[in-house]
Amino acid sequence: MKNKVVLIICTLSFFSLSAQQVKGIYGSSNWMDNWTNFKPSTTEYHEANAILTGIIDKDTKLDSNSTYRLEGTVYVINNATLTIEAGTIIRGDDMTCGTLVITRGAKIIAEGTEKNPIVFTSNKATSVRKPGDWGGILLLSDAPINKAGINGQSLLDFNLDASKCTYGGANPEANSGILKYVRIEYAGRKLNALKELNGLSLAGVGKQTTLNHIQISYSNDDSFECYGGDVNLDHLISYRTTDDDFDFTQGVQATITNTIAIRHPFSSDASGSRCFEVDSYDKIENADPNKKLTTIQASNITLVNLEENNQGLVKESIHLKEKCYFSLKNSVVSGFAPFILLDGKIGLNPDNLAKIILKDIAVNNCKGSIVSEDQSFNDKLKYWPDPAAMGIEFTTTPIVNLFKSSQIKSNPDFRIKETAVLVSTN
Repeated sequence: MKNKVVLIICTLSFFSLSAQQVKGIYGSSNWMDNWTNFKPSTTEYHEANAILTGIIDKDTKLDSNSTYRLEGTVYVINNATLTIEAGTIIRGDDMTCGTLVITRGAKIIAEGTEKNPIVFTSNKATSVRKPGDWGGILLLSDAPINKAGINGQSLLDFNLDASKCTYGGANPEANSGILKYVRIEYAGRKLNALKELNGLSLAGVGKQTTLNHIQISYSNDDSFECYGGDVNLDHLISYRTTDDDFDFTQGVQATITNTIAIRHPFSSDASGSRCFEVDSYDKIENADPNKKLTTIQASNITLVNLEENNQGLVKESIHLKEKCYFSLKNSVVSGFAPFILLDGKIGLNPDNLAKIILKDIAVNNCKGSIVSEDQSFNDKLKYWPDPAAMGIEFTTTPIVNLFKSSQIKSNPDFRIKETAVLVSTN
């Protein structure tokens, strides 16, 4: 008797009666409209007619009537505030590696609007823009970190002025200002074989800092990296970064919600790139054992690989190191291999696994679920956690049917459809 292939078409609802249980990014309308740009390589910006350079040691405002060229490393110091008007364009200089550093005690007020976002981008012409054209933005403040140092402080070592690049302290409420409706494009300059700047580096940043509606595209290293601190992050977009979308280390206490990472297999690093990289230490020998471990509370996250049938360099969506607390709820993960990779040191130790909470997640088109770097644990990890008990659904839905619109270059809408068609074979 010949085996029959049976196509089972069933309607799955990824929504419950409670709005709190929506999976992935959400909103009554598409919050990615108007202020985002998924085609920065073809966007013509005005040529710079003003220069932003040197030291800013008093309150300064950038006017949207000017387009600025960010030359060299610009430090905001002496508790000064740099205010950037909505609609302002700042173009990072390639030759001098334009980089903006907001030092401890200083602030940036970059509050764009949906119709007039603030844009940090490459100073190059459209035809030659590439990841790493300029440095990036660094916010340094005095919220706690777990790296050992005098007065709880450390140096953010990116070959910058060491006297201006300390971070960390004892103030979890620290306020470095506002980044809202901001785009950062083509940042992440490679400094040497071991160091690359990120699109946005948050070092010892505190919870009174406003960080939402930020899109980072084509970063040559991480889009967002948190070095300690205590941060609230929401409505973030990471698009086609070369390394990690979100990197957390040095005891950061982070809440991240309503956020999306969009990966492409040809915009990833062969050495290993993930949507989430979660670690408690840069080096354990440099850590203060009396300080907090990294703790990430993530909810309504969408992690998607656009080329679901071509993994390319895209591997797991999440890499969890030992001694971290990680919670992921009400989220969608689509197109990775595997879903999560665990540090081999986590093993099957109940205390280690108890630090990881996964609940109400749609794991779609992922080749593998939760695996360990130490493959000897993988047979037993197949049964952890219990998918039925934790509301983890494994599906094989094409992304065109999963999201409202996955056409990245024409007003994408990655809110999940209220219903999706699942095709399976028996």
